[in-house]
Order: sequence, then structure tokens, then C-alpha cells
Amino acid sequence: MFELKKLISTLLMPLPALLLVGFFGLFLIWFTQRKGFGSFLVFVSLLLIALASFQPITSSLLMKLERQHTGFLTPSEPVDYVMVLGHGHVVDDEIPPTSELSRTALMRLIEGIRIHFMYPTSKLILSGYDGGNEVSHARMLARVAMAMGVNKNNILLLETAKDTWEEAFQAASVVGRSNLVLVTSASHMPRALYEFKSAGLDPTPAPTNYMAQKEIHQPWIKYSPRAQYLEQFERYWHERLGQLWQRLRDKVAQQEAEVQGDPVTSPDPASPVTEVLAPVPG
Repeated sequence: MFELKKLISTLLMPLPALLLVGFFGLFLIWFTQRKGFGSFLVFVSLLLIALASFQPITSSLLMKLERQHTGFLTPSEPVDYVMVLGHGHVVDDEIPPTSELSRTALMRLIEGIRIHFMYPTSKLILSGYDGGNEVSHARMLARVAMAMGVNKNNILLLETAKDTWEEAFQAASVVGRSNLVLVTSASHMPRALYEFKSAGLDPTPAPTNYMAQKEIHQPWIKYSPRAQYLEQFERYWHERLGQLWQRLRDKVAQQEAEVQGDPVTSPDPASPVTEVLAPVPG
């Protein structure tokens, strides 16, 4: 189910979807009599790719997601746990560990470490499954965290969580009623908070990895199509699809519960499930 969800979401991303439209248009031009319609599809494909790479459009859309929550400010209450959501990595012994993490994962980790150092007694929770590699993402994050001075005894690993939903419910089994700071990308924060609150947690948001900026004054950068702006639009589109999936998933679950006559329940966050924790590498 997880792999199918990822495959469908990948095909629904702007670039793959628009390329498929363009290639289908070429197919109509080359192999059918519907050359006019095929030409129209190719034009639409190129036009939408250009618009999705145009900074005034992409940044304005993404900024609405990213600025819903302010950056982390020192709360009045102590922090017990700082959780960094995973993103992605590679395993390559020929490059530094910091380069094995994706850019997004590295920025999330740095923010998590910054907050952890503000509260030395807090525990740093790192999450993420292996993604087909021999080393889990959580373990890769831990390697970099320890290289940056985090004590091994202050790190907890969740190595089986594949998505934000699993991260939230696994975190609930570990954190319980303690104070939690949640670190993830600014664009992902609204969706992540939805999952964590569904799991019975009320974390303090600590958004990072801001991508959209409006103060760009060089016209050759602001008004020329660029890959970085296409990435911004894909990030916006990905999060909107994710929010739609959340609502659809929860609605289906609620309907199934009503048919069966059972209340909609979630795992008790106060119940410790220590088996989700993995040992920290030495």
C-alpha cells in the first residue's frame, strides 16, 4: 500500500505528469490523424512547465504554506523531546556523512540539533526507515548528529517509520505526555501537525528549510524559469496532495467505523511501545 501510494503520488507530480501529457501529444502527432489535438497537448505541457518554473507564481503559492507557523522561539516550559522528521539519504563511503543526507534532511537535522543544544537535558528523536539502503535514515541522521557533538545517550531512533503518519504514532508511544518540539520543513509543518495531533500529541512547531522568498530584486533571476522554482511548485503540489490524502483517509476510516458501530480511535500516546526504539550506533 505504501509503495502504491508513493508511485501514484510520483506520477501526479507536475513534471512527470506534464511530460506524460507532452509525450502523449507527440504520439498523436506522429502516429495518428489527430495532429492538431496532439500539438495542443504539447503546447499545454510546455506552457504549464514554464509557469510552474516562474518565481512570482511558485513562491507566492509555497509561501502561504511555509509561513503558517513562525520559527522556533524559546517556550516558557522545558523541552523534553526534540523530534526531527526524516527525508532521504544515500549510502556512499566516498563522500562526507553530511553529503549522504538530502539537503532537506540536513537542514531539518541542524535545526533539531540547535534546539537540542538549547535544552541539554532533552532527547533528540530521529526517524526514518532504510528506503532500500542497508542503513536506516534515522541511523544516518544519528551519525551526523554525533559528529556535530550530540551525546549518543541523548539520541532515540525510530527506524521503521515510513511516512509522517507512522512517525506521529510511533512518537506518541515514546513521548507520551511530555513536551515535544517537532522539526520539519516549513511547507510540511501543517500536514505534520495534523498527523501528530491525530496521534494525541500537541507539539511545538519548529519549521525550517524555507524555500520561498519574495525579496528577489534581480530581474534575470526573478523572471526567468529555473529548476529551483519548479522544485518550489512541486513541494507545494506535494503537500496539497498529501493534505487531500489525509482527509480522504480519515473520512474512509470514519465511515468504516460507523458501519461497524465502533468509535474512531487512535493509539494511546501514553502507552509506551519501547520496541519501536532502536539502539544508537556507536
